[in-house]
Amino acid sequence: MSKSALELKNVQQRFRQAGNGFLEVIKRADLQVWPGEMVALVGPSGSGKSTLLHISGLLEHQADGEVVIKGTPTRELSDDKRTALRRTTMGFVYQYHHLLPEFSALENVVIPQMIAGKSRSDARARATALLNRVGLGERLDHRPAKLSGGEQQRVAIARALANNPTLILADEPTGNLDIHTADNVFAILAQLVREEGVAAMIATHNLEIARRMDRAVTIQDGVLVAA
Repeated sequence: MSKSALELKNVQQRFRQAGNGFLEVIKRADLQVWPGEMVALVGPSGSGKSTLLHISGLLEHQADGEVVIKGTPTRELSDDKRTALRRTTMGFVYQYHHLLPEFSALENVVIPQMIAGKSRSDARARATALLNRVGLGERLDHRPAKLSGGEQQRVAIARALANNPTLILADEPTGNLDIHTADNVFAILAQLVREEGVAAMIATHNLEIARRMDRAVTIQDGVLVAA
């Protein structure tokens, strides 16, 4: 039986407030996300969606519970091992693309592969193939400033997939785009997730986009439940 790409087991998160109290942001999160599956994470602003994504992506330590990445429990891992696991198994897409402005679209997708140890020639081949698949084959040498918002986000999607991750975590990836562009960008992301067999958890306010995923979960009073 195949392993889930992501499993959350009774994950909790709290932050110390002024004085001696704590703010309970995530009270209980239990979830499995499987290869090739798209899960929408919905909830109002401030509900803890970004916090849960950061915990799932090993960018933030949870207060309690366990995060299992492709069968590997992570709670007791060192920071170096968490970083290595994140680099080899995950891709991230944010609301703002965070592309490197001084580099071309192609270079933005090549660089994370070279950081992971891939040769320049192999990285360029993978980057070129991905950018062609997101419809940017004619704009490989364009820097971000010469690309539209939707094009920049398509580069960000290609970059997230560059190192063949098993899990994509996306935080409002269409939130900064107009309705038509958001629809196109999501369609491209969904197609690549299916083709690559990647698991994806996507935080979104857009209920129409959430309905196009395999299932949705929502954070209600700090508890993760089926939407």
